[in-house]
Amino acid sequence: MAARIMILNGPNLNFLGIREPHIYGTTTLKQIEDSCQALANQLGISVTFHQSNMEGELVSLIQSAHGKADAIIMNPAAYSFTSIALIDALKIFDGIKIEVHISNIHARDELHRHSITSSACTSVICGMGPYGYLAAMLAVVQKLGQLPATIPAALHGIPVGKA
Repeated sequence: MAARIMILNGPNLNFLGIREPHIYGTTTLKQIEDSCQALANQLGISVTFHQSNMEGELVSLIQSAHGKADAIIMNPAAYSFTSIALIDALKIFDGIKIEVHISNIHARDELHRHSITSSACTSVICGMGPYGYLAAMLAVVQKLGQLPATIPAALHGIPVGKA
């Protein structure tokens, strides 16, 4: 079965390209979605893409992924720093969970430096700009062992040596 990935985006990300371009760049969320869909087509996987400014809606989307998605890639945006509800919902989901941030949150001001939602995630990608979404998709498919043979061998992972 082809991998199924749900990509979630939190508050204000619908204003990417306009909002603080000196931090987030000029790429729009629609351009990110289009790039993710193009990569999904190349990888032979399915991807759904959502954005919400409402915490409860994001919680419901995470819950809806149970049994219907193999992975969640999420940019919780401002909820990264405040949402216990997202942490609890992510803990319920037993698939791969990758948190993505366009900026390097560790180099930001004190308010935007520590993500609490990352504690419920498999891994975190930050500071790679919009490419972080694509890197997360490749990581999910590699971790699931579903990278197609058309993808260069070097991207299939480092072989595990014997100890």
